[in-house]
Amino acid sequence: MCPSVVTVVGIGADGWAGLAPGARAALDAAEVVVGGARQLALLPPTVTAKRLQWPSPLVPAIPGILAEHAHQAVCVLASGDPMFHGIGTTLRRFTDVRVLPQPSSVSLACARLGWAVDAVDVVSAVARPLDRLNAFLHNGRRVLVLSENARTPAAVAALLRERGFGKSTLTVLTDLGGPSERIDTGTAAADFAAEVGDLNIVAVECVGARHLPRTPGLPDGAYEHDGQITKREIRAVTLAALAPEPGQLLWDVGAGSGSVGIEWSRTHPACRAVAVEPRPERADRVERNAAALGVPELRVVRGAAPVALSGLPAPDAVFVGGGVTVDGVLPACWAALRPGGRIVVNAVTIESEQLVTRWHAEVGGELTRLSVSRAAPLGGFTGWRPMMPVTQWAATKEDT
Repeated sequence: MCPSVVTVVGIGADGWAGLAPGARAALDAAEVVVGGARQLALLPPTVTAKRLQWPSPLVPAIPGILAEHAHQAVCVLASGDPMFHGIGTTLRRFTDVRVLPQPSSVSLACARLGWAVDAVDVVSAVARPLDRLNAFLHNGRRVLVLSENARTPAAVAALLRERGFGKSTLTVLTDLGGPSERIDTGTAAADFAAEVGDLNIVAVECVGARHLPRTPGLPDGAYEHDGQITKREIRAVTLAALAPEPGQLLWDVGAGSGSVGIEWSRTHPACRAVAVEPRPERADRVERNAAALGVPELRVVRGAAPVALSGLPAPDAVFVGGGVTVDGVLPACWAALRPGGRIVVNAVTIESEQLVTRWHAEVGGELTRLSVSRAAPLGGFTGWRPMMPVTQWAATKEDT
């Protein structure tokens, strides 16, 4: 059993002084206030509610805490806007919430910097891999990184230098809105040695030459691979056939270098992918490629299909690039596919081509023959060097 409604109060670094009358009234009326140690310390003695610090790990503890205080007035403290990378969205999974927000750290940072909030990218490094920043590194773009602690700014600077963005300007904004607010500016080229607190946000003005667009078809050289990679031109056509939409899940079966799953994930931050790869060295390579290209949360399953597919969440789309002819792979993929989902299979051998032709005859879809030639030196001249043709089968699983 949970409280009928939990009030979630956003509080800034200015503490009680910065709260609106409604937020103060909610805290004064509360019987239990839950929050982090730093947030609870901002409350004055006049708030007489029982103070409860979140345990770690936090999420598994929520149902028990709510049940224990089901018949009491409960307030939860959050930093800034509770619904922006905050506890409010997590609590909403367990109970109804009434949210009384403060300006988010992003709003405060943009106010200090004179940046338009709607023109910046935001990357959270709080309990998330910092490699996610790699997907947002584009010359001339502005990015705000939500820091996990005081070490995050130096980690951001090191990542920028490694990726060729060492000339980028970094501004670290600490304790925004509070009496100890501090703003430090430097570049990623030098060691960022400013003394900052744990409560900080990093603003990056990107300066670099790397050009890796969000559109499918990144250069083959953007990936570490052993030759087992869906080539750039074929990959672009494959992603178009898979048609990623925000929030959808892809199975990349026989992932090789992971290029299709990675580019699926890069199309939108909410897109998810599972790369299934039996060879350990290739699975390791997929993880490195995913981190380098800004989608480190791509899941790698080490094992051979169809056995490795058991227990995976149902996909909205499936790409089979390797192991097409292994017994049971296509039946397992088709059976797991959600109604309305899409499957794309690239066949490069006669045997795999025969297999997808049979599937096309049984369930429909489209068959396309893809042939690509690249210009290459030929003696003192230039000639066309053809790549192996690919027969692509794409089908949609009709609602049943």
